[in-house]
This record gives sequence, C-alpha cells and structure tokens, in this order.
Amino acid sequence: MKHFWMENRSLFLFLALMFCFRSAIADWNDVPSGSMKPTLIEGDRIGLNKMAYDLRVPFTHISLYKIADPARGDIAVFDSKVADKRLVKRVIGVPGDTVAMQDNRLYINGTAITYTAATNGDWLEHLPGKHHIVRLDPNAKTYANFGPATVPANQYLMLGDNRDNSADSRVIGFVPRSEFVGRSRSVVMSLDYEDYFLPRAERFFHGLE
Repeated sequence: MKHFWMENRSLFLFLALMFCFRSAIADWNDVPSGSMKPTLIEGDRIGLNKMAYDLRVPFTHISLYKIADPARGDIAVFDSKVADKRLVKRVIGVPGDTVAMQDNRLYINGTAITYTAATNGDWLEHLPGKHHIVRLDPNAKTYANFGPATVPANQYLMLGDNRDNSADSRVIGFVPRSEFVGRSRSVVMSLDYEDYFLPRAERFFHGLE
C-alpha cells in the first residue's frame, strides 16, 4: 500500500489541488430549470467565480476574507437552506433597500423601475446602473405582486429573470449573505436537453448581463 501511494502521489496531489481550486476559487454550475430565462436556459453550464465575494475555506462556507458584497444586478449562485438546494438568481434588493412589485413592475426605494420592449415579447428591465432582459407574463398573477419589504442587514432579495416561473425570494424569503457561493458572468457551454444533449455552439462562452 505504501508503495502504491508513493507511486501515485503526484496524481493524488493534483486531484487534491484541483478539488480545492473548484471549491474555493472557480467552478461551473449547471442550470437545471428555466427560472432565469431568457438570460439562462436549461442545459447551460455557467462559469462561477467563487472569489467574487469571499475567500473561503475550501469545502465550507467559512469566509476568511470578504472581497466584496453582492451587488444589485449580479447573477449569483447560493446554497439555499430554505429550498435545500443550490439556486441561481439575480440580486435585486441589497441590505436597506425597500422593494415592492405591482403587476410585475419593480419599485426600489419608492422609485418605479422602467421597462422597454425587447425581442420575442421580453422586456428590458432598467435597474439602477444595470439593464437586463426579463420575461413577464401579463396574465400571470401568482408572483406579480409583493411588498413593500425592507431588506434586512446581511440579507438579499433575489429574483429569477423568468418572473412568473421562479421560486425565488417571493417563495423562500431573503437570502443570507453567508449562503452566497459566487457570481457568474458567462456561459461556459450549453447542451440541448431536448435534442439528444447536442451542444449549442452559439452559447459557448456567451457573456451574461
């Protein structure tokens, strides 16, 4: 056994370093649902910067050093204790914000967010300093209204871009800062689940807004 470990120690060291890198520095994350359509679609695999917010002890949520806080408009990945799974959503409300939604229109700190028509019936949502496409169903009412609600310290209000088909902060509540895993700004690769898992070449290294 000792001889086996000595002969393969380089391989084991490489594997250990790779797993630590993926745990604490950078990784990818699958997109299993359509809650972030049209920004993300089922089968996307997004790049995940795990040092965007914290330098953490590998394989834990223990922060050694805070690099930055999640910013409004970020596409962030977090391990939700309430949902008991990893989720990908967009940061909408930061600590201290008062957020409301009326007929699918956001209000942040009393100011109505503006929307302009985009392609395929989607809408461009103009958050302060950030613009991105959202999908809204004018006939859907289940999640179209909430608040106003004030985001507590060290917590965030997260929404999916597919507003009427996303179990986000309207379902799971505010997301604690400690649950954040990292931020994504690009799709690394994408497989079409409905077409024999063939690659969607047009989405490889596709930037996210």
